[in-house]
This record gives sequence, structure tokens and C-alpha cells, in this order.
Amino acid sequence: MTPSSLNQLIEALRVLPGVGPKSATRMAYHLLQRDQGGAVNLAHALEYAIATLRHCKHCNTFTEAEVCDICADAQRDHSKLCVVEMPTDLMMVEQTLAFHGLYFVLMGRLSPLDGIGPKDIALERLLQRASDGEVEEVVLATNFTVEGEATAHYLSEMLRARGLSVSRIARGLPVGGELEHVDPSTLAQAMVERRSL
Repeated sequence: MTPSSLNQLIEALRVLPGVGPKSATRMAYHLLQRDQGGAVNLAHALEYAIATLRHCKHCNTFTEAEVCDICADAQRDHSKLCVVEMPTDLMMVEQTLAFHGLYFVLMGRLSPLDGIGPKDIALERLLQRASDGEVEEVVLATNFTVEGEATAHYLSEMLRARGLSVSRIARGLPVGGELEHVDPSTLAQAMVERRSL
């Protein structure tokens, strides 16, 4: 019989995305048997993050201050606002060094099947941010999933109705990709979104 404290740890680990009962059990045993110091560090880091992190009052990403470093940077282009689903998406766009504007993080996406509607993501805050008089273009950088596309469509309609210029990141072939290895829908989209040279 498994001790209740071990069961509690396994169930706690299962809240992580992609972690099922087997993975959670392996992680729990690893932390208890092989890396108790790591387990203690993990517990302290989680406790500290929960106690200190909050949402940036401008872009909704996580920060320790009232305003995150990107929003506080006067060198950023305040006329452009890139909307992403999660803070990890913001980090990926930043790594490209191709966007120098500001961001807004929805902290999710529309997914009616999962019960996530417009009130469950930060749409009102996005509208306030996009309508601040400085933003001229909103770049929608939601994922190319069914939910991400639905979110982008909903946002584009909502933002255009307020007179804002709205664009969507392009999709197509990866750099270095070979046509024979690309799925047909990606190739079709690349053909549709082709541009003049």
C-alpha cells in the first residue's frame, strides 16, 4: 500500500501538462530516492514564485514588479502590440530579435469545448491596452491550432471594430526545410501566403 504522503506528491505532480500517473510516479520516486535536495529546492522555488510573481499591469505577463522589464523599456516601439497566448510564446518571439514593440499575454486561448470563453482570458485588459491611443498595429501571434486560429479571428474582429490595424504572423515552411518532408497543409498555407520578390 502506498503511503498517503507519496500519493499526495504523485497527485500534485500530475497537475503539470503532459504528466500522467506513470510519469508522476517516476518523478516522485526520483525526487524522494535520488534527489531530495532537488525536491527541497523545487518546493522552495515554487513557494517563492507564488509569493513574489504577479501579472504586469500593462501586458499581463508574469513579473516581480508592477510593470515588467519590456513594458518599462522606453526604447520599445509603443505603436506595435504583439498578442500571444502564454509567457512562453512571448519569450519565443523575443528570442527572434525581430519584434521591437510591446506585448500582451492572454494567459490562454478561446476553447469552447474546454469551457474557456472570452471572459476567461484577459480580453478586456487587451482592449484597454490596445485602445490607449499609442497602439497603431496589433500583431496576432496566437498558435496555429484550431483554438489559436479561433482566438485570432475573434480578436481581429473585435480590434478592427475599434479602428485598429490588425495583422497575423505568417506561417509556412521552416528555414532549412525540404519540401518533400513538409506536411500538405503547411505547404498549401505557404503557397497561399507567398510574396513577391
